[in-house]
Parts: sequence; C-alpha cells; structure tokens
Amino acid sequence: MKQTDERQISDDSLSKVSLGSLTTLSVHPYQGELGSEEGGGSELLAVGHQHYEAGEFAAAAAALMAAQVAYETEANDLGRVRALYQLSLALYAQGDYEQAVVTAQAALELAVSLAEPQLTAQLLGHLGNAYRHQDNYDAAITVQQQSLQSFRNLQDSAGVVAALNNLGLAYRAKGDLRYAIEMQQQALRIAKQAGDRYTESQILKNIGNAYYGLGEYDKAMKYYEQRLVASRELGDQRGEAQILRNLCNAARAAGERELAITYSQQRLAIARELGDHRAEEQALASLGVAYDALGDYQAAVNYYEQRLSAARTLADPRLEQQALSSLRVACYALGDYARMAQYEEA
Repeated sequence: MKQTDERQISDDSLSKVSLGSLTTLSVHPYQGELGSEEGGGSELLAVGHQHYEAGEFAAAAAALMAAQVAYETEANDLGRVRALYQLSLALYAQGDYEQAVVTAQAALELAVSLAEPQLTAQLLGHLGNAYRHQDNYDAAITVQQQSLQSFRNLQDSAGVVAALNNLGLAYRAKGDLRYAIEMQQQALRIAKQAGDRYTESQILKNIGNAYYGLGEYDKAMKYYEQRLVASRELGDQRGEAQILRNLCNAARAAGERELAITYSQQRLAIARELGDHRAEEQALASLGVAYDALGDYQAAVNYYEQRLSAARTLADPRLEQQALSSLRVACYALGDYARMAQYEEA
C-alpha cells in the first residue's frame, strides 16, 4: 500500500564562513572593531553578529540596519559594506530573498567602488545564492562565475571551493545536473587537498543529491555513505542524522527496502538521543512506510502509533492527521477493524 513519506533533499551552499543555520564558508563581514564610539557602527555590527550567530535573524537585521546607518553618519564606507553584507545574510536566513538581493547589490556596488576584491568576491557568491533561491538561475550562474574568477585571481583556494560548489548548485537548480557534478567534483578535489574535512563532507552530500536527481541511486548512495563517514569522524550527529535520511530515501528508490529500514532505525536512534522530535517523527514515518511496503502491517502500525505520539508532542495537527490516516489504512490491511475504528474517532 502506498503511503506518504518525507523525501526532501536539501543542498549545502558554501561561502567562507560558518553563519548560523546557513551552511556557508566566506570570510565573515564582521571583522571586529572599526571604531570605538558607544552605540556607533562597530558596536551595532557586533550586536548584529551576536544575534546572527544565535539564530536570532530578525533581531540581527534590526541591529545591522542601525549599524549601516551609523556607519553612514560616521562616513565609514568599509563599515557600511560589512553591515550591508551581514544584513543581506540575515535577510537570506529569514527567507526574504528579494531584500537580500537588493541589500547585497548595494553592498557589492560599494565594495567595488572601494576596490575591496575579497569582499567583492564574497558578495558575488552570496548574491548568486540569493538569485538561485529566487529561481533566477541565469543570474545566479553569471555572478557565481564572476565570484569564481575573482577568487582565482586572489589565489584563495577556500573561496574557489565555495564558488565551484555554489556554481554547481546553480546548474543543478537549472536542471544541468551533469555539469553541476563536474563543478562540485572540482571543488571536492581541492577541499581534499586542503584537508578540509568539514567542507569535503558538505560537497559529498551535494554530489550525492545531484546523482539522486539523475535517478542514479547507487552513485548517490556512494557519496552519501562517504558523507556519513565524515560526519561520524567530525562528531556531527545532526549531520549524521540528515545524511541517514538521504541514504534511506536513496536506498528505497533503489529498491533496497531492508537497507532503507536500517538507515531509518539509525536515524531514529540519533534523533532520540538529541531530543529532536521533528527528526524522530520523520524517521518513524519512514519506518512505517517501509514496513507497510513489505506487508508487515503489525510493524507498520507499531511505528505509526509512535509517529502519532511524536506528532502530538510537536503539537502539529497536520502531521497528526497524516499519522491517523496511515494507522487507519494499516489497521484495515491487518484486519484489525476495532483498532481502525478507534483511529477513526481520534
């Protein structure tokens, strides 16, 4: 019996910094003190940076807007570039891609006028990521190519890796998965040479996603498995749980149902250890679907009941209704009509 399950594949964009919930890699626009006045641009920039790193993006945006105004009053154009750049990143993190683009363009124009090649290269990459999220793929590709050339001119290998990866994401979004893989394979080679295991792990996932999109599930699993090893080496349990989800989806798509179950069980164990109820609910849903497909309806009911409990813990009515629907179908298949009626009334 066919059931709904979550199969979202996410990509990791790179710039040269770790920026809160964004998986990015670019020298951070916040570079420490640019002035000493209390309440001035530098102090506001630092406050915005702190909010950003804490994942408080609305508060970060408010502080950073004030910072760029303060820098303008102080006639500090370099400070304005950094404040605008960080503001654009905060808007991007909130999903406001239109304003992120407008703000990044203003920062880019100013960085070019100041002859700041490093900031210019970074801003081009960030702008490309924002364009991609607007589905403006041609513009994304154009500015990512410019970012790549700029980083090459600067002989900045980390920047080159980021630009190649992000260029690959833009091509993938446009539908040219083969070229996306080519770009990201180049990025992977450089990251490996640099011994940057964290960046390598992100790119491995992206290459796996591209092969998944091509329907080449065995190749996707090969790269996902490498990412899994890297996540374990890095002690990144959340990254491990995320890639186990991708592995489950790829294994199921390849017809490897038992393997898909193994990956989901591993993900479930990590989610429970981390207290991540959202990931727990998703893993339970996947396990219910997997046992349903195998005709083991008793096991399916067991996991769907646990999923229902998780959905109620999350106070998510949509997930609760999905779990109840799955339970009714599985109970019917099992011939347990009394239990099915119980879930009709729930």
